[in-house]
Amino acid sequence: MYNATEQFAQLNKAGIAQATKLAAIVLENTEKLGKVNLLTAKSALAQGIEGAQTIASVKDVQQLLAVNATLAEASVQAALGYSKSLYAIATEAQAQYTTLAEESHATYTKGAAAWVDRASKSAPAGSEAAINAFRQGLAASNAAFDQFSKASKQVVSLADANIRAAAANVSKVVATTKSRKSA
Repeated sequence: MYNATEQFAQLNKAGIAQATKLAAIVLENTEKLGKVNLLTAKSALAQGIEGAQTIASVKDVQQLLAVNATLAEASVQAALGYSKSLYAIATEAQAQYTTLAEESHATYTKGAAAWVDRASKSAPAGSEAAINAFRQGLAASNAAFDQFSKASKQVVSLADANIRAAAANVSKVVATTKSRKSA
């Protein structure tokens, strides 16, 4: 016999499991972000102290210009490293969220399809149209999710390519600046 209460309880359990996974992902990525920010703050403090000591030992204008260029380059490298770390965390988190969303959708779809199948077996005569409408709605929901998933992956891929290109350009500028200084 069909027991709707039991099936809704199973769907709720699945929802709670997905919410727990989401919370774990959020906490894990927040922890990673906190570590990166703390390490970056420590590094910035150390660079600031080193830079102040270096500037304090400057004896002439030429040396000041050279130190200034070196400190600027170090700052650009530090900012680039920080950006790469943030990007890596964001990319990994996005992949985790995508996987979780796909799992959640699969669980929902499976549960909803099972519910429709069971409900159709015990539905009164003449309710076939309503059951079919629900099935079509479920199929449309699946198609929409698939389209959304594909579009999201394309956006992520485009953003990834743009960020990698920007990082490569910054690296080229730094390399060009280094070669000009040494020449």
